[in-house]
Amino acid sequence: MRLWALRFRTSVEALSPEQVALLLSVGLILGVFPIMGCPTAFCLLAALRLRLNLVALQLLNQISSPLQLALLLPLERAGAWLCGPASPVDGSAASQIGAVALHAIVGWACICVPAGILLYFILVLAMRRPPRRPDLASPVST
Repeated sequence: MRLWALRFRTSVEALSPEQVALLLSVGLILGVFPIMGCPTAFCLLAALRLRLNLVALQLLNQISSPLQLALLLPLERAGAWLCGPASPVDGSAASQIGAVALHAIVGWACICVPAGILLYFILVLAMRRPPRRPDLASPVST
């Protein structure tokens, strides 16, 4: 984990706070997309389109893989709640898997995408804020 953190830190050193915030929010949100294999392709496309650091974005994608698995069921439940229960016509396993995947994508779009936008603005504000330093002008109590 330290090696990943070191690699990530070196890949974002020269970026502006807005670029780092965009990289983090896009990487995490695309990394938890509920269909296996898709986040890698989405991160590649996002890196090319948004001119982000591809290595850092793919690293965030890999780091967020456990979170992707942990959110799979809650996102499917949220999507099922929004879309209604699946009622396949033929009742086959393939149609049920398709309905579950659709529910998970709807849950991801309704929860993770707005959370990613909010995360971006919070990160931009946090990174622009100057670091706190003790006030040197205040008198010292003795």
